[in-house]
Amino acid sequence: MQANIETVSFIGISAIGIDVQIQMLNGLPAFTIVGLPDKTVAESRERIRACLFSMGISLPAKRITVNLAPADVQKEGSHYDLPIALALLAAMEIIHRDDVADIIAVGELSLSGAVTRVPGVLPAAIYAKSKNKAIVCPEECAQEALWAGENSILAPKTLLSLVNHFKGEQILPKITTQPPDLSKHSSGFGCFSDIKGQLMAKRAMEIAAAGAHNMLMLGPPGVGKSLLASRIPSILPPITPEEALEVTMIHSIAGQITKIGLITERPYRAPHHSSSLVALVGGGSGAKPGEVSLAHRGILFLDELPEFSRQALESLRQPLEAGKITIARADNHVTYPARIQLIAAMNPCRCGYMGISGKECNLAPRCGSDYLRKISGPMLDRIDIFIDVPDVKVSDFAQNKEDIEKSSFIKNRVIKARKIQSERYKNLGFATNAEANGHELEHHLSKPAVEILHKCIDLAKISARGYYRIIKLARTLADTEGSDSVGSDHVSEALSYRRIT
Repeated sequence: MQANIETVSFIGISAIGIDVQIQMLNGLPAFTIVGLPDKTVAESRERIRACLFSMGISLPAKRITVNLAPADVQKEGSHYDLPIALALLAAMEIIHRDDVADIIAVGELSLSGAVTRVPGVLPAAIYAKSKNKAIVCPEECAQEALWAGENSILAPKTLLSLVNHFKGEQILPKITTQPPDLSKHSSGFGCFSDIKGQLMAKRAMEIAAAGAHNMLMLGPPGVGKSLLASRIPSILPPITPEEALEVTMIHSIAGQITKIGLITERPYRAPHHSSSLVALVGGGSGAKPGEVSLAHRGILFLDELPEFSRQALESLRQPLEAGKITIARADNHVTYPARIQLIAAMNPCRCGYMGISGKECNLAPRCGSDYLRKISGPMLDRIDIFIDVPDVKVSDFAQNKEDIEKSSFIKNRVIKARKIQSERYKNLGFATNAEANGHELEHHLSKPAVEILHKCIDLAKISARGYYRIIKLARTLADTEGSDSVGSDHVSEALSYRRIT
């Protein structure tokens, strides 16, 4: 039987840069989605059909073709449900085409007609604002969309309520929010006063936080390495509004957004050592961001560092140096920001007790060098601070918690040092000493500091990268003391933190 083509209808709705085109032809009934859709997008047909049926609407007995243009871009995800449904309703003249002419819609439809949460609403809202269009998103994602700025936002709970809004039979409420206080940190991070002893490790933690330096802790099991790492967020400076928006966009793409929408604290990510390469750096279906990007502007803590796969660790070399990660796949090429501070911990050897009389195995000390060799030299060269975390002394257990310095005092010193760096680099696009170009800090060194540094560089055969990282660490030490120049004592302490053997 030959189809009788009599009418053609067309409507275009943009969903994150993808145009939804509807063609309805008289003839054999069919519902087809074209334009490189994946399985989830193809299943939109059944979700939309069931959603419309729940509203008492049946699709016309016509051949319906949905084209997602441009056709050569792979489409995936369920966020195309809402724009396709709106395009269908406009083509069926249930809603007026002018109502959907200047909107960007994202949202998944349930079989009962509800509009449910989808990832990536914040980037879609920012895109809509740049195009001077309204954004239509699920009610659950309204707060997230609001952080794109003042914009027209429609956040229906159901598709029926959105249709009634367009018809003037119902008014969707205006989306409002209270700006969060970015200066406050959650008490869930704990306090440094919880940690007894380990004064050298706490000092190193403060220096690392002050300049956003990468750090590796070595010590036997049970001495508090993981506890120290879990407390470092409590001494970091508050996240800035610009950084909060960057971090929120990444978490939005990954589908990890809370109800308030904006991420108001610096991320702290601690993936297990069994994590795969894709989980750590990103990729997989849709080239989504991995842990290294989810930790952007925050902390990436890797416990039991040598137990991570060699391939996964080597993949961190690019983001640690460049502050971004590029994921290249056959059908995707995406670059995500990854300006992280790496905090890592490991045992001195596989058994964990090398150097402790009566506990170390009979392979010591060779087992220690073999264990550390699992981490490549180029990876270790990107770590600024190496600190040994010894056993806690019995006398330390008798300390009164009230007599131990609290995180709030350490945090104030860190914020003071960060302000000095922010003022120094305000016209250079950097935020911390760790981000700065080392050669720009060479003139900060005093003459005695230069002499000590050059002598140690020659003796220890430190690389050019290590040379500049020592300068940046020494600059942070000077900033914590409010010193304009970097003295020999600052360079000496920076060298003591450096792994040179």
